Amino acid sequence: MSQYRVGRLEQEIQKEVNDILLKRVRDPRVQGVTITGVDVTGDLQQATIYYSTLSDNGDEEEVTQKGLDKATSLIRGELGSRLSIYRTPELVFKLDSSIQYGSKIDQLINQLKKQEK
Repeated sequence: MSQYRVGRLEQEIQKEVNDILLKRVRDPRVQGVTITGVDVTGDLQQATIYYSTLSDNGDEEEVTQKGLDKATSLIRGELGSRLSIYRTPELVFKLDSSIQYGSKIDQLINQLKKQEK
């Protein structure tokens, strides 16, 4: 039963954080950020939020991380008012590199196909 609750909370946090980033956060550093997943600990005290950006540039990813770190307290406050849970979890933002990894694999496959022709 506990896993079911954690899963529901992860989905709700992902939906709400996406909405908060679109409507409430005015920082230009976090424009174009997509939340790809959320992991919440079993005791619901900490949530790791995975995000991706359209940029492959390492400098821009660092700037985006700083913008998200700066907006963490605003996002957590908004989550506290939107979710009906006893205590709002601490938020940690991490870059989700799986999308970039998939893109790189796709490029390599395309290169192999071009070499075969």
